[in-house]
Amino acid sequence: MGRRRRGGKPVHGWMVIDKPSGVSSNAVVVKARRATGAAKVGHGGTLDPLATGLLPLAFGEATKTVSYVMDGPKVYRFTVRWGEARSTDDAEGEVTETSPVRPGRQDIEAALTQFIGEIEQVPPVFSAIKVDGKRAYALARADQAVELQPRPITIIDLRLIDMPDADHATLQATSGKGAYMRALARDLARSLGTVGYVSNLRRIAVGPFTEDVAISLDKLNEVGHSAALLKEMLPLETALADIPALALTEAEANRLRNGQAIAALPVVSRSPEARVVQDDVVCAMAKGRLVALATVKGGEIRPFRVMNL
Repeated sequence: MGRRRRGGKPVHGWMVIDKPSGVSSNAVVVKARRATGAAKVGHGGTLDPLATGLLPLAFGEATKTVSYVMDGPKVYRFTVRWGEARSTDDAEGEVTETSPVRPGRQDIEAALTQFIGEIEQVPPVFSAIKVDGKRAYALARADQAVELQPRPITIIDLRLIDMPDADHATLQATSGKGAYMRALARDLARSLGTVGYVSNLRRIAVGPFTEDVAISLDKLNEVGHSAALLKEMLPLETALADIPALALTEAEANRLRNGQAIAALPVVSRSPEARVVQDDVVCAMAKGRLVALATVKGGEIRPFRVMNL
């Protein structure tokens, strides 16, 4: 998701914001654009307003790599409050149901296994999924009936971290694209014979980004219009760490920049450690900078995302 600011600065790369609670992901993008004066800024995966944690921001040509971050694994730490169901599946909603049942540690750990792997999940009614062209949360806020269909998601790992008291349990989940922790908590509670909602949610990793590279919104405002901004910016290629990189000559790079294919064999033989095969996506590099994202096809390297750097 990227927006261009006419006349803004040509800033390229990634910056990871530690989003505070109560701020929407789009509001962070707006603040980043104002603080830096960048021509184009987008984010790499929405966080609920009440959630905290990592919100990767893509600047300039990095917006062309957002999908690789959004498709990558994400790690969340969240607390489930047992005994109450809420309309939003988090602390913001109204109580819709209660239960006296409080699951124990052994029961919780035994139940977690059924939620690991590829599972079917019905998203929360208060979500950004579109129903007949309208956002589900908008329909729900207007008291209109919303019926969402289950869809496949992947939970790579799910574990119990802590049980501070009988009413709460803190879990950590590693998930693929499109998984809702609010729905996971809701369904886990139901499987344990009770109800529950997410009382606290934090994202601690997104794709290649971890907490050690994140900065606060206050820090962003401090460095936004200064030389320190570039020190906080991560290279555009950071989002593409799992994609093989191939070294190009300047002549080869110029052909790709013009949208032309180049012969694959001489380039691949120059980078044998890349282990590239037919139909692979590769990072075409020249002088340490990304020239294009390309595919290896029919003996050629064919660009499909050219970087204007």
